[in-house]
Amino acid sequence: MSKKIKVKPGKSQSMVGFFIGIIFCAIGLFVVIPTFGAFGVLWSVMALIITVTNGINAFSDKGIATHSIEIEDTDKFSQEKESMESRLEKLKGLYEKNLITEEEYEKKKKELLQEL
Repeated sequence: MSKKIKVKPGKSQSMVGFFIGIIFCAIGLFVVIPTFGAFGVLWSVMALIITVTNGINAFSDKGIATHSIEIEDTDKFSQEKESMESRLEKLKGLYEKNLITEEEYEKKKKELLQEL
């Protein structure tokens, strides 16, 4: 299970976007629409949407989220974590199969027991 957090840009960033959006709306109305027709209308509508979004974020406390962050639930990680008993059993199995030395076994066993 995960948790989503929505993030909106800061007021100063939104303020810059708002004023640049006004400039792009003006360019759309006075240059792009007369020159390119339907493309100019599309340009102006997109510039208007960007301007309004940034204006809401700049001048209101509510704002519009532009990003989201997904955070894994910490309970999931704790459930997946091996129990101390199983970790000690695995360590002992490694030692019994002669995959680690007695010194390595004792050292790691001591480290694991200190975690308790």
